[in-house]
Order: sequence, then C-alpha cells, then structure tokens
Amino acid sequence: MRFHRNLQNFILLLFTCLVTACNTSKHASSFMREVSIIPRADWKAADPLAFASHVPVRITVHHEGTKLLPADDAVRKIKGIQTWGMGPDRKWADVPYHYFIAPDGKIYEGRNVNTVGETNTEYNPAGHLLICCLGNYEEQEVPAEQLNSLIKMIAWCSKTYKIPYETLATHRDYSKQTSCPGKNLYRYFTEGYIKEEVRKLLR
Repeated sequence: MRFHRNLQNFILLLFTCLVTACNTSKHASSFMREVSIIPRADWKAADPLAFASHVPVRITVHHEGTKLLPADDAVRKIKGIQTWGMGPDRKWADVPYHYFIAPDGKIYEGRNVNTVGETNTEYNPAGHLLICCLGNYEEQEVPAEQLNSLIKMIAWCSKTYKIPYETLATHRDYSKQTSCPGKNLYRYFTEGYIKEEVRKLLR
C-alpha cells in the first residue's frame, strides 16, 4: 500500500515538473516572438566599409546623446548617425551600434553583430554587443515604450547570441570619459531593475 502511495506521489511530482517546465518554455519563447527588428534595408542603410570582426560576449547599452521624442523621425536620426560616422570626421565602417531602440519602442538593425562597434571614448568595444537608445537621457526621461523594448531586446540578444545576461553593463561602466547612457537611464541599471526584468523573461 505504501509502495503504491509513494509511486502515486512520484508520478504527481513528475507531472508537476513537466507542466512547470512546459510553462517556463512557453514564457521564455513568448517574448522572443514579440521582438520585431526593422532591417537595415527599411531605413535604407548605406553598405558598410571594411570592418574588424569579433564574437560578442557581453551586452553594453548606450544612449545616442541628442534629444529625440517618440513623435520624432528615428529613421532620419539613424541615417544621420551613419552619414556622420562614415564621413571624413570619423571614417567608421558603419553606424557605431549593433541595434538602435527609438523612443517609441521600435527596434532597428544597426551594424553586423559580428563586427566590432565604434566609440568616441577610450574603451575597446571588441566583444561588446552594443545597443543604443536614441535620445539624451542625461536630460530627458526614458519613455516606457523604449524601456520595455530595451528589456526585451537585451533578453533576446542574450538568448539569440548565447551571451549571459549577467554581463549587462553600460558605456559609463567602461569609460571615465562619459555619462552615457545618461543618469535617467543609468539608474535603472544601478537599481538592478533592468537586469531583474531580463532575468524574469529568461527564466
């Protein structure tokens, strides 16, 4: 009798574990379907120049540094960044970041993830997957739509490129020459909010 009771308890426990695992898998995959990335072709990106390759092993967040509101033209801003970066002033191979997130929450493809990004400061971006939030978050508040997309994009990059989310940091964590990504975005990192929300998505 005791054997049958123990067997029943074991089967119940096993079933519970399977259901939990299934629900966790569904939860983890649902946000992946929600991430929609606007390709380079849609913002009419110029072809990149010769570049240095790398394998990204950490995720680093920037802000662009000039004010941009949800109603403003994000495509025009990204095109301007590319024109400036590839021009005579910088002579970069492409836009400096791998992904852009606009204030309205839309996500845009930047440079090839397997190419080293660019920076105006002293840190070496090799090995960093760079996500840029368009706007100036030293001055303006982070729109909810943009913050939500940033969290999902970090989780998406972590899962897609097999980069541990614990590597998440910001530009200013690697450079003493900048306040990027601005105090109003940086506080979400120092308070642990973004990393915790990413962890919840990936669990």
